[in-house]
Amino acid sequence: MKKVIIFYASYGGGHLSAGKSIKEYIDSNFPDIQTELIDCINYISKSIDKITTSAYKCMAKNAPKLWGNIYNNSQKGILSKVSNSTNRYLASKLYHLFEEKKPDIIISTHPFGSQMTSYLKKIGKVNCILASILTDFAPHDQWLVGNEFIDYFFVAHDKMKYSLVDTGIPESKIFATGIPVSSRFLKNYNKNEVFNLFKLNPNKKVILFFGGGEFGLGKDRTISIFKFLSKNTQKYQIVAISGRNKKMKSSFERLITDENKNDIKIFEYTNNVPELMHISSLVITKPGGLTSSESLASGLPIIVINPLPGQEEENASFLENNHVAIWIKNDDNIEEEISSILDFPNTLENLQKQARLLGKPNSTKDICEIILNTNNC
Repeated sequence: MKKVIIFYASYGGGHLSAGKSIKEYIDSNFPDIQTELIDCINYISKSIDKITTSAYKCMAKNAPKLWGNIYNNSQKGILSKVSNSTNRYLASKLYHLFEEKKPDIIISTHPFGSQMTSYLKKIGKVNCILASILTDFAPHDQWLVGNEFIDYFFVAHDKMKYSLVDTGIPESKIFATGIPVSSRFLKNYNKNEVFNLFKLNPNKKVILFFGGGEFGLGKDRTISIFKFLSKNTQKYQIVAISGRNKKMKSSFERLITDENKNDIKIFEYTNNVPELMHISSLVITKPGGLTSSESLASGLPIIVINPLPGQEEENASFLENNHVAIWIKNDDNIEEEISSILDFPNTLENLQKQARLLGKPNSTKDICEIILNTNNC
């Protein structure tokens, strides 16, 4: 029985979600393959994992511009060298995992997993297939470290593919499959059942609003957007997910009135995102790679809010430039930007058509089939 290990790291939730989707597909369709999902940094050292993930979360929440500078500068100069040297050191610790589990294939949804495995391949310690899944809409040089020892690169779109080709990576290694999303986004849900489940009106459009997020960036801006929407519920209804941000949830709830209470649903968390996207007309969200991919896979245009400097701003630019999103920036007029979509049905329909063209709902299947069928699994 062949063994597949899927590496992720806990810097943002998208890497884990992508890994879970990959594991789910393999487990359901390749019964003779053993899979394991492992946080590669946590495996090496729980202390290092705790310190680094806490630092990432703190910086992203309290000093997002600084995080953006670190993200951009880690592609070059001293930060790049420090990062690469650190990962070579950590690779020696990760080698114990390879000795213990003897995987045939490594699939990594975070550059750290790819870097450490490629280094171990370089020095002849391991001999396994290595696949890297880039989980944003723009490449970053950290993904390319040790690329000569990486067998597959899976990227979000064709432009990204040819960006990697321009760096000298053979085109035969790169596949524009899209970012992995759960197979639940492929299901054809009964819309009336979903409307009934959430006590929504089937005759009104639904806006799915991811307003909280882990970091709660741009709280005042987010509340202003929600306030505008809450005053116009004669046109649509809102399902708001506040996430772990309890203050955001409280702020949303204070905007509920007798007039709009039937048209606004607020949840801290839900397992029914695929179902909600199936009945929605529009998503308002931070542009994380995974949520954006899920929206596109569901044929939903996006109103982008509060992107984290660095990868999320790059995602926002990609989505806006490909006519599937409107990015509300700090100086923009909220009412004008939102009305430009909601008050003009043709605009919304055109954005939805483009989202369906750009979305890659079969991304997870395509990734797994390419890796496993090519290697006779």
